[in-house]
Amino acid sequence: MAPTPGILYVTMQPKAGLPISQFHDWYNNEHGPLRLRLPFFKSGFRYRASDLEGKDASETKPEWMAIYDVTDMSEMTKETYLRLRSPPSKTPREADTMAQIHIERKLYDFIESRESNEFRRLEEVGNEGQENVMVAVFIELQPGEGMEEKLNKWHREEHTEMLSKIPGWLRTQRFFTSSIDPQAPAQYLALHEYSPKNGLSGAPEVEAAMTTPWTKEIKSNVVKETKKRVYNSYYTFGPAPRYLSPNLSNWNSTDPQHAYITKTFSTSACNAPAGAIESYITTPDGVNLPYRLEGSADPSAPLIVLTNSILVTWGIWDNFLSSFFSKPANHKYRVLRYLTRGRSSACGTKPITVDVLASDVIAILDALRVKKAAAVIGVSLGGVTTLNTALKYPDRVASFISCDTSSKSPAGNSKAWGDRIAISEKEKAVSASSGETIVGKELADVTVRRWFVKENHDTPEMERLKEMVERNSLEGFKSSVRALFEYDLKEEMKSSRVKGMFLVGGSDGVLPGTMKEMAGAYGSSGAEYKVIENAGHLPMVEKPEEFASVVAGFLG
Repeated sequence: MAPTPGILYVTMQPKAGLPISQFHDWYNNEHGPLRLRLPFFKSGFRYRASDLEGKDASETKPEWMAIYDVTDMSEMTKETYLRLRSPPSKTPREADTMAQIHIERKLYDFIESRESNEFRRLEEVGNEGQENVMVAVFIELQPGEGMEEKLNKWHREEHTEMLSKIPGWLRTQRFFTSSIDPQAPAQYLALHEYSPKNGLSGAPEVEAAMTTPWTKEIKSNVVKETKKRVYNSYYTFGPAPRYLSPNLSNWNSTDPQHAYITKTFSTSACNAPAGAIESYITTPDGVNLPYRLEGSADPSAPLIVLTNSILVTWGIWDNFLSSFFSKPANHKYRVLRYLTRGRSSACGTKPITVDVLASDVIAILDALRVKKAAAVIGVSLGGVTTLNTALKYPDRVASFISCDTSSKSPAGNSKAWGDRIAISEKEKAVSASSGETIVGKELADVTVRRWFVKENHDTPEMERLKEMVERNSLEGFKSSVRALFEYDLKEEMKSSRVKGMFLVGGSDGVLPGTMKEMAGAYGSSGAEYKVIENAGHLPMVEKPEEFASVVAGFLG
């Protein structure tokens, strides 16, 4: 059977006792993203009523509306969706919040659509930030044969054409009560979309569309009841929570069937101005990448993406971010850090390359609905990932800082890393919590001592890094390290125009010289080159204040 597309149309009116901050946090970070993770939810939008005319919103005329586009309405009757409406997917926080909201849900099957040349699909990431006005018109017909045919003929041959002449008209879609909801009253719904600047108030085309003889005949003899609501765009859902606020609720949700794990924090340990969110995105090939988002509460704030070196977590950036956000001038930024492929054994079936790792950065930007990152900053394997992302996706990256890496895999790299893998395989260390084979203490000690300058050996910070390396999945490590075996970005670097910096720890072996050459060979006039003295392979760890100062200066 062919799929039947349609929409889920929801109105909500919070009750007096529900804090509006809790309402938005729950809706934007929990309820909406969980649905957008399902493949049959194509998009989801929130709207706010603009037709209250100074009166208070009420249960009969609620302030908030949401529309979800569904590719096949039959999916709404299946377990994959229905389980979202009960535990464990429905968290105690969700149950408590929804009990304080008057909610009305309606399901509609799609009939037809017409759009102007100026119409843009707001669900596309490239259109993030654009807004529209939504006019929703509900029609119930008089009893009798042929009423549906008369209404449809009027819409198709006159009414939509007349509406399309109103300044700012973008699209008209028509729906009918869904066949999967046979108990619902039969009702037509027309959704008319307009640009924010439009002729809805007083344009002669509005009067013309509403007063034709055919329109009068339809209103008198076909339509039993008409209701209209007018809304402005408010928020576009994505599959990953991104709504930061100083008033975030502390909550977490775990649903193993959907691998849904999200935590929100009302405060950030890194001095970020708003709270923090920890969740995950799913790449097009089905790999879950956990992330942490913090910083400005402004949804349009410039985003910095941080990319790790191999074998570590996003914790390598902790001290850098504490220093970075200690300066009020940097509170305008959001920062996203994530666990790269290879931290766990669940890192996909295709070979991991620097191109795959660059595509992961884009998948993150897409899930968070970010058109263009202000900067991507990475170190070691993350450094070449950062560089490659700027080369492959220049329209998605405004600038980059590539740290302690090479533009071409060094000769003998595969053997060197093979020897390190052998150390872990010999130790056969196992995680006490998961039972998974991990990298182990011996390779962790060898690796981190090589990364740090001698003055920082056996410090608490070095021990913290050793624990990160020790706990990395061995299978994940063996898969991800292959990205370092064979790559060459030298030719692509020559023609790149993305603003860049090559930054290196002054005591990181031969890399200061290597990266100076990279900076000189980049683009038509080179790129910035910075050395942080008395630092090794991870300058953001050993010299976080200096690193933060360089980053802030580069971003300007």
